Amino acid sequence: MTALTMGGNAPLPGDDFVVSVRWKLKSPAIEEIDVSAFVLTASGKVASDDDMIFYGQRADKTGAVRMTETNRSALGGTNEASFEFDLRRLPSAAEKIAITGTINDAQTKRVSFTDVASLVVSVMRAGGTAVTFDVPVTGMTEAALILGELYKRNGQWKFRAVGQGYNGGLKPLAEGFGVKIDDAPPPSNTSTPTPPPVPPAPPPPSAAPVSLSKVTLTKAQPKISLAKKGTSFGEIKINLNWNKRTKSGGGVLGGLFGGGSKGVDLDLGCLFELKDGSKGVVQALGNVFGNFDHAPFIRLLSDDRTGASTDGEWMRINGSRWNDIRRIMIYTFIYDGVANWTETDGVVTVYVPDNAPIEVKLDEGDPSRRNCAIVLLENVSGEISVKREVQYFTDTQKLDRHYDWGLRWVSGTK
Repeated sequence: MTALTMGGNAPLPGDDFVVSVRWKLKSPAIEEIDVSAFVLTASGKVASDDDMIFYGQRADKTGAVRMTETNRSALGGTNEASFEFDLRRLPSAAEKIAITGTINDAQTKRVSFTDVASLVVSVMRAGGTAVTFDVPVTGMTEAALILGELYKRNGQWKFRAVGQGYNGGLKPLAEGFGVKIDDAPPPSNTSTPTPPPVPPAPPPPSAAPVSLSKVTLTKAQPKISLAKKGTSFGEIKINLNWNKRTKSGGGVLGGLFGGGSKGVDLDLGCLFELKDGSKGVVQALGNVFGNFDHAPFIRLLSDDRTGASTDGEWMRINGSRWNDIRRIMIYTFIYDGVANWTETDGVVTVYVPDNAPIEVKLDEGDPSRRNCAIVLLENVSGEISVKREVQYFTDTQKLDRHYDWGLRWVSGTK
């Protein structure tokens, strides 16, 4: 393993690898650090806004860079964000990839990277760490950092330890890399009256700017309503991600950090009710994976049974058929492992096209209850009402009864 200091560089371990950013916080005012990647040309700018990879856009247009993991812990615990790289997919014009970190709303909270206890960037491949960079954050007054960069020199890709501070937050940093940012405020957590008719708008620009907004539903603000911005909602995606560490110290990326052999297996599922009155379930248990193009217009993509997938589990909802759907209850249950919800750091993110990502964190829990109703999607006059639930139950049948679904349950396997 090569340990770098600021300015140092090392060759990358092949064309496909993982870059992990791990940190610990020492100030409760910092809720999280947003880690991003920018695919840059020789000019130091992105070729298009698609080349910014972050919480609201988890892959570039080629699939060469994919944000695969975001795990958060309580104050003093280890947080992590990870990217998978396949340099063979990069366009020929790509010369550099910058890895950055920013603190949200730092000026208002009067915090900076000096309030971060530790910050480590690691390049990993084939179960081991090839390169590591312990970023010297002590005394850093900035709220944005260029942590490191992958760059091509004489046909060879290398990693450089940067650790350079940048004034401002994610918006000025992204704009410095040439990304066009949408200045529109995040959506309100309540529906607003329909405005009076207005004259037709001019034709839209060729590419919409990137939105940095995101919404976290909490007990205080548990609900948000989304209206169509076109003829359809498009493809709605639900992601469940969780901390796959084991008690013996295994890392979030399984064996990459060493440690135990098995962690908690969370399963993503949903109850659905259509406008025609039909009801059912989509989940891996019982191999009921659903259908995207036909009823119920919901499809569970895969079942991460081992915890090896760093991307968590995904569910697709056909937003073009939203008028056929009455309600969907997104839930998870612990299929295997100890019911320790606080160690899972579970997060469900709802992605609706042309809207900010909506997060719901599994930040509570009862060790005697292995099921959690996370978020309820309801069709309210054609809009999508997204409501945080985070209610825990001993099994899915009791969850069903609580929300008056009325399904008949039998034992199942997968």
